Amino acid sequence: LMSNHWLMAWMGLEINTLAIIPMMTYPNNMRNTESAIKYFLMQATASMIIMFAIIYNAWMTNQWTLFQVSNEWATTFMTLALAMKLGLAPFHFWVPEVTQGIPLTSGMILLTWQKIAPTSILYQISPSLNMNILVLLAVSSTLLGGWGGLNQTHLRKILAYSSIAHMGWMTVIALINPSLMILNLLIYIAATMAMFLCLNLTSTTKINALSNMWNKSAPMTITIMIILLSLGGLPPLTGFMPKWLILQELIIYNNIATAMLLALSSLLNLFFYMRIIYTSTLTMFPSNNMSKFQWFHTSPKSTSLIPSMTIISAMLLPLSPLVI
Repeated sequence: LMSNHWLMAWMGLEINTLAIIPMMTYPNNMRNTESAIKYFLMQATASMIIMFAIIYNAWMTNQWTLFQVSNEWATTFMTLALAMKLGLAPFHFWVPEVTQGIPLTSGMILLTWQKIAPTSILYQISPSLNMNILVLLAVSSTLLGGWGGLNQTHLRKILAYSSIAHMGWMTVIALINPSLMILNLLIYIAATMAMFLCLNLTSTTKINALSNMWNKSAPMTITIMIILLSLGGLPPLTGFMPKWLILQELIIYNNIATAMLLALSSLLNLFFYMRIIYTSTLTMFPSNNMSKFQWFHTSPKSTSLIPSMTIISAMLLPLSPLVI
């Protein structure tokens, strides 16, 4: 975030990548190790392309500062490499596989904190980006993120496809209004963190297991419903704000077809969020036992962040005039 020299920014990305790999491999088993290797290979490939773009740009412009990316080829390679790091389509295949193979806490860090460094570089080079490439990446990400999540039963994979779609919304506005990209990222991080913390509290990884949550923790089912509706972008929740502002900016700049495709693709995401809501709040788990209520056990896991993250992801829409 703080670097203004390309080599320092690249080094920061590398440290960021290498630091999460031990976290992904804990506890040590085959699935975690496989996911960590997939993640490392993808990130190493993207870092190699970034280094190539940095050197090519320095060779053509004699500049090493982050803001001076005036060469078209360097900008194109840099955009594609950052798309690989963020998991944008068509470089998105690693995201669901890696997220599915690691624990919930590591998945939460992978889909939230690990997006900050590439987004900060995208923000700083935003004036020199190519709008056609951004639109192509964004539309394909939102469509494939929506289609990919429709047939999933594992919650981590669903949240991974949700991440791909949200990264598409962020990318499309990077050139027109970079501040909106940061706003979208912050709201997405808050909602995704809240969702992962709720699932981690009850150790839930599949949709079917959610149908038994209402007799473990009724407030948690309501919280999950609110968070998912916010991720889907329904008013009056906070998740509506970035979608509304992004569509407004696109229409102002005459990208009406792009705005329409993004708005329609968000319905795909909303559909699989509604599937999870239906399972968690409106169905009961088939049980042989006549007793529907379970004994209440206090969970040893921390819940301190869940209320604040839920409030951020649900109640900040009235503050949108300040953002505008």
